[in-house]
Amino acid sequence: MSKIITTTEETTMQDMIGKYVIVRTYSAGAHAGTLASRDGKEVMLTNARRIWYWDGAASLSQLAVDGTSKPDKCKFPTAVDSVLLTESIEIIPCTDSARQSIESVPVWKS
Repeated sequence: MSKIITTTEETTMQDMIGKYVIVRTYSAGAHAGTLASRDGKEVMLTNARRIWYWDGAASLSQLAVDGTSKPDKCKFPTAVDSVLLTESIEIIPCTDSARQSIESVPVWKS
């Protein structure tokens, strides 16, 4: 059964469009980027990086608020222009300082 979205939730989601967020998915991991759109569980991010491994934050919530205190230990691959995530579980808005922290993590290459 689909969840009924209230007007308050619609307004909140609309307010998040264009903001930098972290999206946790069911099977594709976590990603950080600018929220371009959301339709049910489908989320489109632009200028997005996969959060493959992080250190210096206890959780994705802390990463979204504080960023990482150990950027050299994180493994965030290069950003892609856009990514469509089809099974989003949560969308966490990031603070400006967390965005700067995430974007400053060196590109991880194997």
